[in-house]
Amino acid sequence: MKKSLLSMALAFISVFAWADEGMWLMTFIERLKYSDWEKEGLNLTPEEIYSINSASLKDAIVQFGGYCTGEMISDQGLLLTNHHCGYGVIAELSTEENDYLKDGYWAYDKSQELKPESLYVRYLVRMDDATDRILKVLNPNMTEAERSEAIRAEFQKIENENNEDGKYVVEVKSFYGGNEFYYFVYQDYTDVRFVGAPPSSIGKYGGDTDNWEWPRHTGDFSLFRVYADRDGNPAAYSENNVPLKPKHALPVKVSGVKPGDFSMTIGYPGSTERYMSSYGIEQAINVEYPTWVEAANTAMVQMKKHMDKSDAIRLKYASQYSSLANYWKNRIGMIEALNKLNTVDKKRGYEADFRAWAKRNPAYSEVLNNIEKYYSNSNDFVKNRTYIVRGFLRGSQLSLAPYRVLNMYNVYAEQSAENKTNMLPKIKEEINSMYEGMEINAELDIMTALLKGYDQNIPVEHQIEQIKYIKENYGGFDGFAREVKSKSIYTSADKVIAAFETDNKGALVGDILAPFSNSLIETYRNKPEEIALLETVYNKNYRLFIDGLRKTYPNRVFYPDANFTMRLSTGKVIGLPEHPFRASDTPENYYTTLKGGMAKFMPGDEQFDQPLKLIKLYNQKDFGRWANEKGELPVNFLSDNDITGGNSGSPVIGGNGELIGLAFDGNWEAMSGDIEFEKNLQRTINVDIRYVLFIIDKFAGATNLIDELELVE
Repeated sequence: MKKSLLSMALAFISVFAWADEGMWLMTFIERLKYSDWEKEGLNLTPEEIYSINSASLKDAIVQFGGYCTGEMISDQGLLLTNHHCGYGVIAELSTEENDYLKDGYWAYDKSQELKPESLYVRYLVRMDDATDRILKVLNPNMTEAERSEAIRAEFQKIENENNEDGKYVVEVKSFYGGNEFYYFVYQDYTDVRFVGAPPSSIGKYGGDTDNWEWPRHTGDFSLFRVYADRDGNPAAYSENNVPLKPKHALPVKVSGVKPGDFSMTIGYPGSTERYMSSYGIEQAINVEYPTWVEAANTAMVQMKKHMDKSDAIRLKYASQYSSLANYWKNRIGMIEALNKLNTVDKKRGYEADFRAWAKRNPAYSEVLNNIEKYYSNSNDFVKNRTYIVRGFLRGSQLSLAPYRVLNMYNVYAEQSAENKTNMLPKIKEEINSMYEGMEINAELDIMTALLKGYDQNIPVEHQIEQIKYIKENYGGFDGFAREVKSKSIYTSADKVIAAFETDNKGALVGDILAPFSNSLIETYRNKPEEIALLETVYNKNYRLFIDGLRKTYPNRVFYPDANFTMRLSTGKVIGLPEHPFRASDTPENYYTTLKGGMAKFMPGDEQFDQPLKLIKLYNQKDFGRWANEKGELPVNFLSDNDITGGNSGSPVIGGNGELIGLAFDGNWEAMSGDIEFEKNLQRTINVDIRYVLFIIDKFAGATNLIDELELVE
């Protein structure tokens, strides 16, 4: 029997029914907590938030570049997102002569907007339930492999039925560990141009020191514009394209916020694990996260050493370093918060209730025992794999270069002579692009440090064979690095290209670096048989655990973990109990001002320098119309919306559907939030939209952009 919309909708409410917890799928708004949201200050109808047939808030929200969120803020395709979301694009467009990361950039008319090599935004067209359809092709007697294949085949059918011959991108995703399924229809636009961003001394103010901390004083925003053909359809870059007229653009509220104001975020949260077992958390705290921190830090230290040598190297590694540093500090905070907040004990409490229920339901009696067995037997595998992924694969471009090049060559080698000739210019372009992001001396130091770190942290019996081979045949890792520098063709784009031009497969495959590179990928992709078997058992039991947990608490209803699908969260503007060493510059402690930012100012400091023009505007109190009623210039504010990575750039929307801020961070006290929502501590740190407007208007003088906006009081 088909489930009622009400029963489907209720399945997405928080397991613990806590206010403001939950990342909601858009289609079930009316049947969730809509009446509660009305009482809290929401003045929009469900149709105004999500609609297939009429313009709604969903039509103003995009997935930005596949990893962040952005929002349309004008009827001329103007898009707002975080500075750190645009960081890689800004770095790509920068040169030593025109350093847009350091100095900022503003397009004072559309002809000055810059097209990056590759950037897209994704609009949600619609979503729908596929649970009943997929469950019909499954049966309890299937093995996990058979089940996965049946699901995959049905996914493909759904994608084919809804993509309209390639017009749309269709994704089918599982929820609750594979108990439910929904599909999402998207439309992608690839002509996206850079419009403007403040210098990093504003957009990244506070650097790694302030990252994940409150109080913040960061103008974390950047601007882009979406272009389409003259009919509004997606089109490859062309000078004939025109700014997209979106179905909906957010009006911008300039009168500010106060405690208790309704706040809503809509975006694409990436990944939460709110139903992780106590055993999984213990592995994360004791094995995975410490290894992650160690590996990332090892790469970062060497990267930073070379970045400090020249602006050219700094620009090459700016985006990669920023990403490593962000997650490095995040994992440090997660370890601290999960321990401090006794999250393992909380999970054990839920598991005790589950075990009591499972005694009356024999099909679930061994579920937690099987989950525990997976974690207790996978620690060494997880430690090894984490160091490879978070160290070598994320931190060492040179280590990956042979694998990437050989993939290109394998396709190239199968072509006819004529096709090879036609393909060669594109291959040269890709190889040159790859090596433009590398500085070989830096890469050799990063790789060597990671090899040493891997050897020190991973027991010999679990190391990949190539590590042992390198130690035995090159006199250690420094000797290997010297041999790579003097003999490997993968240290030079020209040498790699020459191998393609002469069709010299032997030079590519037989290179000193190739076996090591391939071994990293093989270890990442291929699991030992015993781990694969454990994972098969785990996947089935995790699915049963979530199913059983929902039955253990029949009067409580659950929302699904984040998985890069559009979600809505509601909350309110609210302060945070002050930390004695990190008090805000305002007594209310729910917002900060430029005064507080200036108090942190350290001339010449990489993290806390300030642009001279901003200092002048502050000293003159020249805030224009963007000051609050006290004459202060608000910078950041807090709300208790439930967000995670991927929500970066999400709009913070007031009760009338107006833009009041831009979400960009979480707070240190609740870094456990991806695993356990902490009602009293968890906060979203937002850029006040008035600070965004002030920077565009008074600092940049880009009044052409202000003129595009619909400003409301």
